[in-house]
Amino acid sequence: MLSRLVLRAAPAALRNLPPPGALSVLHSARPLHTTQQSLAPLPPLPEKGGEVRYGLIPEEFFQFLYPKTGVTGPYMLGTGLLLYLLSKEIYVINHETVAAACILSVIIYGVKKYGADVAAFADKLNEEKVAKALAVKNEAIKGLETAIEQEKKEQWRVEGRNYLFDAKRNNIAMLLEANYRERLLTVYNEVKKRLDYQVAMQNLKRQKEQDHMIQWVEKSVVQSITPQQQKESIAKCILDLKVLSKSAQAAV
Repeated sequence: MLSRLVLRAAPAALRNLPPPGALSVLHSARPLHTTQQSLAPLPPLPEKGGEVRYGLIPEEFFQFLYPKTGVTGPYMLGTGLLLYLLSKEIYVINHETVAAACILSVIIYGVKKYGADVAAFADKLNEEKVAKALAVKNEAIKGLETAIEQEKKEQWRVEGRNYLFDAKRNNIAMLLEANYRERLLTVYNEVKKRLDYQVAMQNLKRQKEQDHMIQWVEKSVVQSITPQQQKESIAKCILDLKVLSKSAQAAV
């Protein structure tokens, strides 16, 4: 009966659908997403999956149907769909159905029996991978922090470069001043040597002139004395000596 209702409602639903051209025009008229991708961090993936019923059907399916069909709505929908498939022979029960039921039973048994151990093993592998990823992340963070510290140190060095340049300028200025003063001292010493040489030359010249003048005067005086004057002078000297000897004897 449900199938008849579906077949009757299908033509009306098809008539209410828009033509294909309109769909294509509507689809082409939609604006494309051309904005820049956000660089915000993505939320972490959930560690555990959502709740399911019967190991397959998600809980959200039941919560979606509860306001419309009530508590029994999802179950009636599933039962009606199964009966529809069987009544219209869309799905025929055969030996494959029995094999599928057996395989499903074995899978359920395996999940119930070994699921916890397999999940623990998978969690362990996942934890190891997460630990390795965290180790790589921490090393990367440490490397970046070291790079940041080095960059800050370089910036500090760049800021202190002005003081270094000022000190170097002062040192160069002091070296230039010392070199200038050394050259002044060298010039002073050289000029003093030359002046001392000139003074010594003048003193030597004056001394030579004086010696020459004395010798010339003595020579002139000696040449001006005649032989008669020499005799008189010698006689006078002898007389003076006699007088002095007599006075010395009288004193004794």
